[in-house]
Amino acid sequence: MSKRTSAKYKLDRRMGENVWGRPKSPVNRREYGPGQHGQRRKSKMSDFGLQLRAKQKLKGYYGDVTEKQFRKVYAEAVRMKGDTSQNLIGLLERRLGIIVYRAKWAPTVFAARQLVNHGHVLVNGRKCNIASALLKPGDVIELGPKAREMVLVLEAAQSSERDVPEYVTVDGLKASYVRVPTLDEVPYPVKMEPNLVVEFYSR
Repeated sequence: MSKRTSAKYKLDRRMGENVWGRPKSPVNRREYGPGQHGQRRKSKMSDFGLQLRAKQKLKGYYGDVTEKQFRKVYAEAVRMKGDTSQNLIGLLERRLGIIVYRAKWAPTVFAARQLVNHGHVLVNGRKCNIASALLKPGDVIELGPKAREMVLVLEAAQSSERDVPEYVTVDGLKASYVRVPTLDEVPYPVKMEPNLVVEFYSR
């Protein structure tokens, strides 16, 4: 796993949006960008700028995925049949870390990745500590004994901040990945534009 080198909420300020939909986001207090020129009037962004922004936002949302990893996911989406932008979202939503997050076992994507990396998650009864591992429909994930007693996990499960999407079913401390979702089914707090990401990489 790559280490995040900057504060996660810097992405919110840079994008001017509450990317994860969290009440702690600094965008809730300051809608303008960071730095001494943050309050200047924004000039019209070029097509390249819009595409780059869409890519950075999607990468950041999934836990600051590295460029190398993200490009690999995109290449896989291109190889698959069907709409590349839908395939890209489908692949990102199959990652173990994000399914732990969708099951409401962690308050943030980053906390979900950490739970996996520390060996607290089992996939089909076997320990898996790779947050980027891809699940298949029908796979069952569950929390290890130590994680079941963590305050962070218990608080996240009871939080009303977000709901469990239809493509994940949760039964207490077990969850099943039901199917690959479409873009419309993914509960993003802000608008994601994978079509612009495809345009960025296919230049």
